[in-house]
Amino acid sequence: MKLSENKSGGDFTPHPESEGTINAVLVDITPLKEVPDKFHPGQTKEVFRLVYETEVMDEDNDRRYCIWSRPYTPSLNEKANFRKDIKKILGRDLTEMERNEFDTESLIGKNVKLIVQHEEGQNGQTYAVISFLGANKEGKLKPSGKYTRVQDRPKDGQEAPAKTEPKGKAKAASWEDVIVHMGKHKGKRLGDVDEAGVQALIDKWLPDNGTVEPLASALREVQALLTTAEDY
Repeated sequence: MKLSENKSGGDFTPHPESEGTINAVLVDITPLKEVPDKFHPGQTKEVFRLVYETEVMDEDNDRRYCIWSRPYTPSLNEKANFRKDIKKILGRDLTEMERNEFDTESLIGKNVKLIVQHEEGQNGQTYAVISFLGANKEGKLKPSGKYTRVQDRPKDGQEAPAKTEPKGKAKAASWEDVIVHMGKHKGKRLGDVDEAGVQALIDKWLPDNGTVEPLASALREVQALLTTAEDY
């Protein structure tokens, strides 16, 4: 199965080929979409993709290039392509707890290394494909903010969502109201999580997920409050 930019027809510029590995940051997990199942004619299956924004600039459009993963079925089976690529993104396999309940949103902001190559499709069009994917735990590439997640794009016949004020200009939400999106406290307000649970998130989750907002900022705020309290 090809790893393409998920575009067909029309004029577009595929991600340039890379001579070696390039830095990228994961910026989207697309919503599930029904597509024909080529192995079972007449049937469909649900798939989704990961989207990476790379460090390579698209000068004509004043933004960084993005590249889409292969389509994945929503399975954590050890033979599933998604499970195999999670290992590459994290640089490790899932823990037992993560296999029982894994929040794909926790992958947003993860830095990776990619090698991009070009392939020609059946229609003669050139596609960019990911030929190598690996973890980059030392990476510090952050999303540029110019990519809009698929779930946030207007649907046919709908208007685009109203733009919000840039961060820093709007009144910031209290750290207590931020919702925890992973682990055993998933779905709770951070303010409703006991101190031990908050400390566990700071110690175990924050170091590897420091770009995943708004939880990362809320945890840093709590960490500063706890540090201040210890000083007295």
